[in-house]
Amino acid sequence: MFDTVSWASRWCPSLDATRGDLDPLWLWRGHGRPSRLGAREVSRRSPNLGRPSCVEPLARPVPLDDMEVLVVILVVGSTGMVGSEICRRLAERVESVRALVRTTTDPARVAALREIGAQPVIGDLRDVASLERACEGVDAVVSTVSAMPFSYLPGVNDIATTDLEGTRALIAAAGKAGVRRFVYMSFSKNLDTPCPLHDAKRSVEAHLRESGLEYTILRPSCFMEVWLSPAVGFDPENAKATIYGDGTRPLSWIAASDVAEFAVVALLAPEAAGRTLELGGPEAITPLDAVRVFERVGGRAFEVQHVPVESLQQQLAAATDPMQQSFAGLMCAYANGDRIEMSSTLAEFPVAMTSVLQYAERLLGKVPVAH
Repeated sequence: MFDTVSWASRWCPSLDATRGDLDPLWLWRGHGRPSRLGAREVSRRSPNLGRPSCVEPLARPVPLDDMEVLVVILVVGSTGMVGSEICRRLAERVESVRALVRTTTDPARVAALREIGAQPVIGDLRDVASLERACEGVDAVVSTVSAMPFSYLPGVNDIATTDLEGTRALIAAAGKAGVRRFVYMSFSKNLDTPCPLHDAKRSVEAHLRESGLEYTILRPSCFMEVWLSPAVGFDPENAKATIYGDGTRPLSWIAASDVAEFAVVALLAPEAAGRTLELGGPEAITPLDAVRVFERVGGRAFEVQHVPVESLQQQLAAATDPMQQSFAGLMCAYANGDRIEMSSTLAEFPVAMTSVLQYAERLLGKVPVAH
């Protein structure tokens, strides 16, 4: 039987998000890329702070009513794969980015946040008072935080305390502080195998909708940086791949950098308010097709092994720990496939998406091998 505990121990905490090439606000309005925001042009006063928001003038000024002006944004999950990229992108566009960190956060990660222009603030989802302090004077909150799998500690920092209760406490603190918008990263509706993480995410979604806050919920599909990585047995460097299920169900693989860009769009675009956005990459391809893409780019045939769905279901049924249950549940969902139609979403929010082919080329530093 496949061992989710061993699998979890190989999950890589240092996955790098690839950087996107295009700015959606630029694409929407035909302007050159906005430079880092600075105190050069007073554009609008923030109702939350009662002080001006400042932006550098663009080559062709954007009408102020076309975009939301948010002065201070708090990012929760700021040292993670998606959260750190959100901080970097936001620091180029808004006056102040606060990055929630714990007292135990790696100092190197805190320093990295400062380098990109974010302001680290101490807080913990288990400490309501610290959340209320962090939300003071904030216009918007974006949360990508999860106890899984990097900081999971049963009974202390787990799905119940962080993903469920802690995130609900963050929503309450945001409401109390008068935050204008809350963006929450969940996962795709099609990844619907019941497990503790799934149940927590869906519960928080419902709580946020009923909170009275202006919200956007992001539901990304399978991250390329995770599910096409050695952390789950997909190892391009050694031309080996572990496939969950038979590998014939399409998945809408998505790059972490693209999810980060959608989070920025959700914060700055008024039309994203009150929406739940299902997010996938530019095309849905099967896990076996993803293997073929990497074979073509790398010029080597892969050794492929399969984990039968029955084994995953047995592991899910036998697991007693919420983390093991959630890992097994996510792998069952992967095996079932997740096709997300993005045409209408991209027509409204034209983010430049990363394909599996582009990701493979970036990862391997090669161009496709001609056949």
